[in-house]
Amino acid sequence: MTDYQAIVRPSEAMTTAFLTAYPYYSGFPLAHDTYNAITTASDGRVYYILSSESVEEGGKMGVYDPETDQARIIADLTEVCDEASLGAIPQGKSHVRFYEQSGKLYFATHVGYYETIDGMERLPVQRPNGRKQYPGGHFLAYDLETGVIDKLATAPHGEGILTMTIDRERGYLYGITWPTGYFIQYDLNNGQLNVLPPISAQGEAGTPGDDYRVLCRSMFVEPRKGAVFLSTAEGDILCYRPNEEALHRVEGIDLRLDYFGSYDSTQPGSMGYNWRKIFWYAPEGVAYGIHGNSGYLFRFDPYQFRIELVERLTSIPSRQSGMFDQFSYGYLGFQLGPDQETIYYLTGGPVYLDGQRVKGTDQIAKGAAKGLENLHLITFHLPTNSYRDHGPIFYPDGSRPTYVNAITIGKDGAVYTLARFEHEGHEIQDLIRIPSVTP
Repeated sequence: MTDYQAIVRPSEAMTTAFLTAYPYYSGFPLAHDTYNAITTASDGRVYYILSSESVEEGGKMGVYDPETDQARIIADLTEVCDEASLGAIPQGKSHVRFYEQSGKLYFATHVGYYETIDGMERLPVQRPNGRKQYPGGHFLAYDLETGVIDKLATAPHGEGILTMTIDRERGYLYGITWPTGYFIQYDLNNGQLNVLPPISAQGEAGTPGDDYRVLCRSMFVEPRKGAVFLSTAEGDILCYRPNEEALHRVEGIDLRLDYFGSYDSTQPGSMGYNWRKIFWYAPEGVAYGIHGNSGYLFRFDPYQFRIELVERLTSIPSRQSGMFDQFSYGYLGFQLGPDQETIYYLTGGPVYLDGQRVKGTDQIAKGAAKGLENLHLITFHLPTNSYRDHGPIFYPDGSRPTYVNAITIGKDGAVYTLARFEHEGHEIQDLIRIPSVTP
């Protein structure tokens, strides 16, 4: 009997298929939870970041080659930023996807070592072992041919880079910093960094109940005019156009929809009305996004200023239970597949013990799992509006992948992400591969 069959209702065990995920150890024993940072490049290889919580050692960049079926570390984030001898808080992680342009992968670094103050993760004030303060996150460029990584620009005020996107046509990188939420624009043509004010009160540096606002984790560029769109915890949609001095609120539409739930934007513990992940879909000239807590897929038309709900992409067991999933922010494993028609989404599903749903913690003050859940792969074919739950995902030994918040699809159709698993008696997070599925 598999672990899955042991914890679900008998009827589910007989009728529900499941997928098998295969873990890879890249060689970094400190590897911790990664968000967003995995991408399949044009060379067919899968590039990813393994995060670090260590005050001494930074995160690593890894690569998986499907032809050799080997995963390995290719760079240390602190070293490539020329900060190994600085004695500062290291570059602990990347929180963004890789964006390919003209033979290079553009990405950004973020702080991985935090200080918990009043129950919340903050930039370190008390720095152990005589460490200097975090120098700030960087925009980086990895050359696919030479393997050289160039540091392009540094985030202001010693903040990490939380969110990123690219305008390929005009040559701009955009970012949102953490914890305050400055909006930054980097011009690849002349190397200039433009820093705009915080996008939403004091962001995650603010005081709960007052000027705290959880920050948007995903932006997109509308290609016609190069406008950048992002969301806020209050449910507003903000827009920035190149060479403007400020962002402005999009009038007439917002994300304060009853179906998304009800949130106090001044309190931590959820993404509020923010979309969790969003991407531009050229065939329709719209963006498709997912609201994290509710799991609703929606279509945003920036030309007609219209938002339409499309489908709830939660797993079938989640739909049946009627309850939100266990990850307090929702899931970042949401991406358009290689056919440019199918959305792939890694989301949660309730665990049942003796016929009862295993209930987690009611409230949590950060993005984390409230309790144990299964990992499900959902596909949604946009031209036909076809939804499919491919079932829960388990390792060959029956254990579950957990803390999954990234996704990429290989050229062979395999699904890759980063998840927790046991390695030599210790829990780490590293690459896992789910063989090709039929959408």
